[in-house]
Amino acid sequence: MILLTSDTETKPTQAMRQAIANAEVGDEQKGEDPTVNLLLERVADLLGKEAALFFACGTICNFVAIKTHTRPADVVLVEQMAHIIRAESGGAAMTSGVLMEAVTSERGIFTVDAVAQALTRVATAPYLYSANPRLLCVEQTHNFGGGSVWQLEELRAVCDFSRQKGLATHMDGARLLNAVIASQTPAKDFAACVDSVWVDFTKGLGAPIGAVLAGTKEFIAQARRYKHIFGGAMRQAGIVAAGCLYALDHHIERLQEDHDNAAHLAKKLSEINGITVQNPQPETNIVFFDVSGLGIDKGQFLTLLQERGVKMGAVGNSIRAVTHLDVSRADIDVAINAIYEIAKSSEKVKN
Repeated sequence: MILLTSDTETKPTQAMRQAIANAEVGDEQKGEDPTVNLLLERVADLLGKEAALFFACGTICNFVAIKTHTRPADVVLVEQMAHIIRAESGGAAMTSGVLMEAVTSERGIFTVDAVAQALTRVATAPYLYSANPRLLCVEQTHNFGGGSVWQLEELRAVCDFSRQKGLATHMDGARLLNAVIASQTPAKDFAACVDSVWVDFTKGLGAPIGAVLAGTKEFIAQARRYKHIFGGAMRQAGIVAAGCLYALDHHIERLQEDHDNAAHLAKKLSEINGITVQNPQPETNIVFFDVSGLGIDKGQFLTLLQERGVKMGAVGNSIRAVTHLDVSRADIDVAINAIYEIAKSSEKVKN
């Protein structure tokens, strides 16, 4: 089965498994795991931050960061289709008691004017009646925006404006390193725009477990307490941190292959009658497309596709395909041929 549902489908390579097997370990909760500590040093340096903290996954990074930056009844400004709002089960509301104010945008990249408009909406009622805006969150790359990339000047502008308005800034950096490769911008330049940022190792970087949140020493010290409260402390976590370290050394530059495969997929899909590609020139590794023109619904399409050995996923009314290190150019061509067969079959049924 060719798995294009998500870049979380990656399996550890044999070399990564060997690094995991050989990892030196200790008690992560006590700060005594040498492999975790090395990973934290590496990521803090990569992002230009003072300190970092290891987590099992990225969603808890967002929960802990929001909890650390806010107080109950504060407002968090976040793009309307951001992962924090649409794909984290309302966890920030449960764990931090915050309100979400959606910022409008094109494909997840919003402007200073959009932030200003959101702040105006928050302040509709007089001070005693309105909630306090405390935090701005950005997502790099933007998942439901089709892997769209914040360019450095765009990001800097909205973060500087937010700071001027008294807001802290946080980056959901699940695919930050995809943005680094796509834009040829150092990770620490993006990270310098925000107060806190995390990177995920289980997506395009191919590790089985792991995400790292970074910020100031004071921020990370506070975040560590919330990590424990949320049940995030671990013991001999070096066995998974070793996979993350391997990914840092071997799986960053190769992300360009995933971007090239996504571009190839988008181009070929655009040539199939009945398929509408919503981001025909993908910036990174995510392609969204609509199959309604085939005369079948997305559920039928996905079933027919899986019968042909290819698996994708549905997001809203669209189909999402995500390239990654376990999918080759040949696999992409198999997927394209399978979709072409489905399109031809649906055309015969319509006729």
